[in-house]
Amino acid sequence: MDALAPLGMVSEFPSSNQVSESADAQKDYFVVKDGVKFAGTHLLVDLWGAHGLCDPEEIDRALRAAAEAAGATILHGHFHHFSPNGGVSGVLVLAESHISIHTWPERDFAAVDIFMCGECNPYKSLPILKAAFRPASINLGEQRRGLIA
Repeated sequence: MDALAPLGMVSEFPSSNQVSESADAQKDYFVVKDGVKFAGTHLLVDLWGAHGLCDPEEIDRALRAAAEAAGATILHGHFHHFSPNGGVSGVLVLAESHISIHTWPERDFAAVDIFMCGECNPYKSLPILKAAFRPASINLGEQRRGLIA
């Protein structure tokens, strides 16, 4: 991790809840909610009046905690810091999809993208994000991806 820090990249090891499934144990990760079958829930979260938007290590920790709260499996993380006082762009690749963030500290704004399939609940990430970034307001949008007619 120390070698990546000068490049603006920070990543911890994958989460410990990774489970290897045998090839013959294929599982359908589509979900059914309210009588509708779809691939997963995609949340678009705009954090306004947010704090802590310049520190890639803190952002990495916050997104990891948010992923774990949702029941997701972290595979890989990559975070880029644009300058000592600039914004951060980063992503956690999850077995269940991803969480990404782009920050604009000069505007106290962060755009967070949470897409999860299977039994994960991305809404359980929201209290973690609120605690980590202490936004004055949140705009939240939801899309159900991969709808089956």
